[in-house]
Amino acid sequence: MPLLIAGLVVFLGVHSLAIVCPAMRARAIQATGEGPWKGLYSLVSLIGFVLICYGFARARQAPVDLYSPPTWLRDAALILMLPVFPLLFAAYLPGRIKTAAKHPMLAAVKLWAFAHLLANGTLADVVLFGGFLVWAVVDRISVKRRAVPQAPRTAPPAPWNDALAVLLGLAIYVLVIFWAHLRLFGVSPI
Repeated sequence: MPLLIAGLVVFLGVHSLAIVCPAMRARAIQATGEGPWKGLYSLVSLIGFVLICYGFARARQAPVDLYSPPTWLRDAALILMLPVFPLLFAAYLPGRIKTAAKHPMLAAVKLWAFAHLLANGTLADVVLFGGFLVWAVVDRISVKRRAVPQAPRTAPPAPWNDALAVLLGLAIYVLVIFWAHLRLFGVSPI
């Protein structure tokens, strides 16, 4: 569990710089340049991600059950996961979905984390998915209060972006549900 927590602190910590100390982040970018900053940011994020994955896998070897979700909550989680991948694609494919969701990446993280909290009841699950859910909620509140929102680089707006986001997102959803989740995480969601 300590590696999982350390990974969350590193990964979510670097992703929280714009929330807790935007001026320091801006000074660091100005001092190092955008390219080196992105490289360092990516390296620290990768270290945190690896720690999360390794720590979560280790914590699952000796699970501590907090609650046992009924089957219908697992089914509800599958339904809640349906828009997650389309929202992720919509974050980079500007269209009506992105406009309606405002911050589709954060909406996707919130849905993903909440769905997994419904379907899983171990301490490691609550720490991992609860951590991401709290972070996404706090980041969304922070985005509303920022003077100049930081928009990621995206594809140019196009009329087919919504359809592309939905089609690609649903294809990834099917791939994850029927193949990748079991192979990557050792658990079949269905």
